[in-house]
Amino acid sequence: MKLKENSFVFRGEEVLIPEMDGIELPRELDYISTGKVDGVGTWRELHVDTDLKGWRAVPRRALWELIGEISFAKANRLYAEMDWRKNSRFCGRCGTPMEDGEDNGRVCPKCGYRIYPIISPAVIVAVERGNRILLAHNSVFPSGRYSVLAGFVDLGESLEETLRREIREEVGIEISNISYFDSQSWPFPRSLMVAFQARWAYGEIEVDGKEIDRADWFAPEDLPEIPGSVSVSRRLIDDFIRRNS
Repeated sequence: MKLKENSFVFRGEEVLIPEMDGIELPRELDYISTGKVDGVGTWRELHVDTDLKGWRAVPRRALWELIGEISFAKANRLYAEMDWRKNSRFCGRCGTPMEDGEDNGRVCPKCGYRIYPIISPAVIVAVERGNRILLAHNSVFPSGRYSVLAGFVDLGESLEETLRREIREEVGIEISNISYFDSQSWPFPRSLMVAFQARWAYGEIEVDGKEIDRADWFAPEDLPEIPGSVSVSRRLIDDFIRRNS
């Protein structure tokens, strides 16, 4: 079967890309799952140890540069649907196999429990002090890379409360003048990233030493290594540079 446009083959966290035109998937392959999202495309999921000649395995994060923003978003939308269905096969209340509902959810035929795709909201913020921006090195980043700060929203929190808490916990300062900037579907694993800009209010940087091991204020002409264009974090930094250069 030939892969059509907006059809993606996943192997674990990787996407398989044909190395030349006209490559077909063998018909006898046993897929873990197959499916589609109306208006988006279709997916096929292979076992992680499947090896196909003529195909190249690419990490999902690398897709942006290879296939562009629109196809990147479609691939990740399909992956999220595939992953959610795989993790919602059984009812969390009574253990009965779930069935598809009439809407986008799933329903238990025994107890009637309904579930819907999970989205984990997160916030990210560019904090400015004069003509400098707060950038931090997360302990999981490559050694020289810095970015703006982000965190997941806790139960019962507003987005603004999360921003203040995350900045306070990670670098020990207080912020003010919070304003909305942009949002981005962030599929690692399945988040909605809501971006803000804010001003430094008071306090001096004191990193938590756990998640954040370095942080400082940077001028536009003295920035460290920053994230690539795939993320809203880079758009926040680029906007700061544009306004302060």
